[in-house]
Amino acid sequence: MNKLTKVGLSALCGSLATISAANAGEMTVTGGVDMSWVSLGGGAATTGNPIGMGSNLTFKGDGELDNGWTFSLTVAMLNQDAYSNTVVNLDMGALGSLNFNQGDSGNGIDALDDKMPTAWEEPWGNALGTGVQLVRGVGPESNVQYKSPTIAGTYITVAGARDMGSGNVNDKGAGGHGGSTGSGYDATINMNPSLGTEILSGLNLFVGGHTSSETVERLNDRYEGVGGVTYDIGPVSLGFAASGISTGKVAAGAVDYYKNHMFGVSFNVNDDLSISYGSHDSQQGSVSAESVKMDMESWQIAYTMGGASFRYAMTEVNNAAYQTAPSEGTYDKEANVISVSLAF
Repeated sequence: MNKLTKVGLSALCGSLATISAANAGEMTVTGGVDMSWVSLGGGAATTGNPIGMGSNLTFKGDGELDNGWTFSLTVAMLNQDAYSNTVVNLDMGALGSLNFNQGDSGNGIDALDDKMPTAWEEPWGNALGTGVQLVRGVGPESNVQYKSPTIAGTYITVAGARDMGSGNVNDKGAGGHGGSTGSGYDATINMNPSLGTEILSGLNLFVGGHTSSETVERLNDRYEGVGGVTYDIGPVSLGFAASGISTGKVAAGAVDYYKNHMFGVSFNVNDDLSISYGSHDSQQGSVSAESVKMDMESWQIAYTMGGASFRYAMTEVNNAAYQTAPSEGTYDKEANVISVSLAF
């Protein structure tokens, strides 16, 4: 995504100086802005205002303990200056790391929801509002994750959320019960089995699973799983993955499961220019009802020039929102998106 250049906190007032605390910690600010022009077609033909803007600020502080362990705090303020998330990471060296996370979608299997190579965005991430259901695990919730050290190109993560859906709370606060859900747990493994060879150095395998308990009668526990592979060889990157969700719902007509398959290929023409193609299909299955399928594909190109990035995406979606009997063309959508990103 954005390649943000570090600047000092007082850069908001025109200075490039950083602020250092008495304990040798440091607070910095990175920022950028994304501007886009969207043209919709098909069932999404009503464009309205085509001009979009995303303003992004990230505050980050870090420090070091007497035993050499390091810690960091990241607070994000994203689109329309809305608070996004807070992350505290404790790097324990050879013991791995602990991450305390208020839902930035970077932990658990949510980090593996779509790892396909792309020049810019995922096929479902460009203006069309597809409603696609992806694995998420504990990622969007307040959670704690342990990440092991990397050994022979392999590391594991284990993450947990005490009450799925209860929302983020302040220090010394407590969240109310999150409805029908209880605790949730994720586990992932990422492998780079190069075996000391150059040809396998770009191979990456990943797999992850999630389970969360339900506290309402007539509901089963929720299960999610994902697995895939990416491979970089020279300027070309390839990827394929599959994922699935068992919702635990058993009532007649309720959605029982989702199955996803995704593929992506990107080509770096040079250090500044890249192009990609990505496809994603998602099947929705209901209890005592016929399954329905959604298909998406996107061609993209991105060019970087210093602190500026220029992107274009042409995306098509068939049967958005999993319609069982859509009117002809109503849920077949297409979008052309032009974006300019400036990093500061």
